[in-house]
Amino acid sequence: MRAFLTPGLRHRLVPGALAIALLAATTAPAQGGSPPLPSSLPVHGDAECEVWARELGFAASVAAHDVEAFAAHVDPDAAFGSGQVRPLRGREAIVQAWAGLIAGREVRLAWYPTRVTIAAVPDIAWSSGPALYEAVDPVASPRHRIGAFNSVWRRGSDGTWRVIFDDGLQPRPATEAEVAAFHLGRREACPRG
Repeated sequence: MRAFLTPGLRHRLVPGALAIALLAATTAPAQGGSPPLPSSLPVHGDAECEVWARELGFAASVAAHDVEAFAAHVDPDAAFGSGQVRPLRGREAIVQAWAGLIAGREVRLAWYPTRVTIAAVPDIAWSSGPALYEAVDPVASPRHRIGAFNSVWRRGSDGTWRVIFDDGLQPRPATEAEVAAFHLGRREACPRG
């Protein structure tokens, strides 16, 4: 991601963006290949579909440059860049670090879920899917970067799902075919069981 950002934006974003870039190690191939874009989706239950919808809403908050909506998706006790040496801790620090990505002046970030899992603990969920970074400057090189994200959600006492842990890998340049596949893979409707 460092080569993808201008020096001014890099200074503001890299500490947070690398720690919070929604590109998960657990969903990317081991040796630098493309992140998987699933050909088929798993079946989800009702609660998992609630998280699916929240994940789409979280991504929509960034697409709409809506800081308040973004913050509403982040748990007050969240840690972003969970696998990093120095994760961002707390909603305020996360929102501040994400300010450049939310504003979208130099880079636009888009993502969507392809998998949501809830185990025996009904108030904790895991979600993952692809993420696409697009440089606003049409002559930027590379113009697109791609990866995958991994988030853990917690349902609060108010019944609302919020991200408690988030992490990922540094994005890598994307081919035109990967960008097209990313856009074609988006599903608004959660695949229900």
